[in-house]
Order: sequence, then C-alpha cells, then structure tokens
Amino acid sequence: MKSPAAAHFVTTAIAYVNGPPHIGHAQEYVLADAIVRYRRRSGHDVRFQSGTDDNSLKSVRAAALAGTTPADLVARNAGHFQALAAALNVSFDDFVKTSADPRHFVAVHALWQACERAGDIYRRHYRGLYCVGCEQFFGDGELTDNVCPEHALPLETVEEENYFFRASRYGARIRELIAGDALCIRPQTRKNEILALLGRGLNDFSISRSRARAHGWGVPVPGDPEQVIYVWFDALANYVSGLGYATGGSLFERYWHGAARRTHLIGKGILRFHAAYWPAILLSAGLPLPNELLVHGYVTENGKKVSKSSGTAGDVLESIRASGTDAFRYYVIRQLHTTSDADFSASRLTALHDAELADQLGNLLCRTQALVRKRCAGVIPVPGTLQVGDAELLARGDHARSRQDAAFDAFDLNAAAAEAAAFVADANRYIAAQAPWREAVTARRRVDTVLYVVLDALRHAAWLLAPIIPASAERICDQLGVPRSLRGSTPNWGRLVSGAPIALQPPLFPKEVRVSEPGAATAPSRPA
Repeated sequence: MKSPAAAHFVTTAIAYVNGPPHIGHAQEYVLADAIVRYRRRSGHDVRFQSGTDDNSLKSVRAAALAGTTPADLVARNAGHFQALAAALNVSFDDFVKTSADPRHFVAVHALWQACERAGDIYRRHYRGLYCVGCEQFFGDGELTDNVCPEHALPLETVEEENYFFRASRYGARIRELIAGDALCIRPQTRKNEILALLGRGLNDFSISRSRARAHGWGVPVPGDPEQVIYVWFDALANYVSGLGYATGGSLFERYWHGAARRTHLIGKGILRFHAAYWPAILLSAGLPLPNELLVHGYVTENGKKVSKSSGTAGDVLESIRASGTDAFRYYVIRQLHTTSDADFSASRLTALHDAELADQLGNLLCRTQALVRKRCAGVIPVPGTLQVGDAELLARGDHARSRQDAAFDAFDLNAAAAEAAAFVADANRYIAAQAPWREAVTARRRVDTVLYVVLDALRHAAWLLAPIIPASAERICDQLGVPRSLRGSTPNWGRLVSGAPIALQPPLFPKEVRVSEPGAATAPSRPA
C-alpha cells in the first residue's frame, strides 16, 4: 500500500496593506511558489498560505490620508495583492485577510488566552520609542539615534499602559532550538544574527495598544475593550488561524501538528518577529514551532530598498504584463540573489529573456520541432543505439536534477535556476555538434536518434524549469506530446512516447520584452 505523502506547510509573510504591492512582494511570492511547486513535484502534500496584515496603525493613518476608512483601504489593497499572485501564477491554497476572516479573530483570542493561562501575559506602564513603519518598539541601546534604520525616519515616543508578553522566559530555549537546527534558519548569516540577539537576552515585549491610539482598529483584547492586540501578535497568528486553530477541522492537525515541515519564507527585516517572538508565543501556548525559516534579501533600486514609503515601488503589475509572467519569474529566481539584496534592472530582465529564454530554450525547441516535421513526419522518432555523446547529455540531465534538488533544499534558488540554464546550454551545444540538419547526414536512424535525444533533453529541461516557469514548462510538454498522466511526481516524469505528434504552437519567448524601471512608463509589448 502506498504511504501517505508527507505534509508540508509553506507560508509567505503577510503584507501590510497600507498601499499596493511592489517588486519586493513579487519576489517573495515567486520564491515561495517555486519552493512549493518543487516540493509538490517531489511528491509531498503541500499547503501554501499567504494573506494580508490589516490591523496596523499604518493602515489607519494611510486611510485617514486617503479620506476613507481602514476597512475600505485594506480591502482595496488586499485585492491588489491577490491580483499580484494571480499575475505571477502563484499557487496559494489560502489567503488570510486578518481584518475580515472570522477564523482569524477566533484564533487570535485563543492564542492570547493560551498564553494568559501559562502566566505569560501581564500589564504594566510603558514608555518607549516606536516606529509605525515597522510597528515595533526599540529598546535602550538598540539605536545610536532616534531614527529607524529600516525607514530612516524619526521614532515616536509612546507612553501608555499595555499588556506585555513574558518572552524572557523562553529566550534560552529558543536559542538552543536554533543553534541545534530544530528551528533551521537559512542562510547562515541570518541564523548567526538571531543567535547574537538571543545571546544578549530576549526581553518581554508589549502585545497591546490603547484603543484610543489605534483609533478603534484591531482585534480587542479579551476582557478589555479599551485595548487592542498588538499587530505583530495578531499577524503572526495568521499562520495557524488559516489552518483552523481554535475553530476545529483537520487542516490544523495535518499541516501544523502533524506536518513534516512547517516553513515560513520571510524578508530579512522581520527576522526577529519570526525567529524570537513567534517561537516564544508558540512555546507559551503549547504549540509546535515552525522548523524552517527561509530568509530572503531586499529588492533594491540603485542600492536603495524598493518600498511603498520610499516612493520607488512603481507598478509591479505593469512590469509583469510587459515582460510576461514566466519571463518575470525567471528573472527573479535566476538573477535576483535569493538571500542577499539585489537591484532590479529592467534592462537585465530583457537581456536575460533574450539570451536564455528566447535564444537558448525557445530557439532549441523551435528548430528541433522544425527538424522533426521535416525529417520525421512531425512525430517523435524511435531512437537507435545511443552513442557516447547522446548518453552523456541525458546523464547530465539526471545529474542536473540531483543538483537542483540540493539547491532547493539549501534555499539557493539562483543555483536551482542555473542548473536548468546550464543544461539547456548543454543541449544547444549537443545539437550544434551533431548538426542533424546537414545534407551529409544521410543515416536516417542516426538523425532519429539525435532528434529523440534533443527532445528528451527538452523534457529534462521542462522538469528542471517546472517550479520556476510553470506555464512554459507545461507548454513544452504540450509541444512534445507528453501525456498529462505522465507529468506527476514520478521518476519517468514526462516520458516521451515515440510516434506521438509534435504539436505546433507559437514561439515560447519572442523577443518583444521591453520592461521599464520601477516607477517609469512602460512601453507597450506583449510577449508570450
């Protein structure tokens, strides 16, 4: 009897919705989706979740500036984030809107009450420096001046009586879990960063705000309507609220309690909340911890972080429309560094599209199809005996799969994409060396073999590219006549069927991509 697939739970961070999304959000969606597609292809049962972080003071202030209500503002902007996911072909299973999802309200209260029963919530007077952009207090000694290092804006002095969470009780245990990789943090630099922070001691932190300062926006504290729950305590709960924590059902048991991997993919700026505060809350509530944090860098423009507040966000949906979904995804994974900051460049996106997708992948598929129509009556030929060069190319495809597996597991998506690009380049060198189009090549059996090997190499390429540019990988399989029943997570994924017809379709990647830099006008174009 077949064993049940191992359950994996993968999330992105949930985004503040005081404004529409930008390229940084697109990067996070694409990275997470590629990992999810890779794991599903590997046979795992993966649930993929995202959402919006609605209950923030910055949303209240943005709504006031826009002359609308927070509820209207966050609903409108949440729609923009869902449109971004659709434009990027991101395969979310659930999308939690924290101000509107009834599951979330119940879960936040249940989590608060579990921590309260553990004796970890208390009330006291507090005065501190606060960044509304980060929704974070900064303690003594954390800053050299009163300017937020993330937003480069002066901090506000806040003084009020709040509820606090006794995080100090759990700092040593969390540090032990991270050091031993029970909570694995990639890359190593981020693991070192949080270990250093925990080594200095984890302080208790405020988990409520006065209703007056929050302008009544947010989840009320159980039993105290004059306080609302701090946005980060509220937001972090989305990871379990979307699975039905406190509302019953099987999802929470399967994808949190029983999951083989619980993975959060986040940006580096919110590491503290996910690697220190969230584990502390879960330990207090008696719940399992995530066992993997994957931390990516920022998308920058001329070295400056792209963000809503900096004015560099631009129209990411227009950039995707101009480049095409898969060209955009390929650029993000292939060229923007997975774990370090990286500049977005429209010219580099166009150059990469032309060099690797159009000239290498698209051209290889197009000319091989033309040769099959000319030499093999438009059907996949029956190969003869493989020669050394033939077998070497196909073996390189198998090796590329193995190396790509290792790259995905190491959260090095640049290397995962590089394996696909290198293999496609190998296939182009092979067909150039074999030259089946030469008139001197008269041995029909040899031509059949060479073309079969190239078609099989394209099958390997489709496998390697499926998590990265999924729609194009499907189109390659369609053109190769690969039955959909053979496109699952099996060793013979996409096996070619001799005699199957080659389907005629327009070129995958015509050279029409022209993308503008963020914030600039975009020239009309419509690639595949």
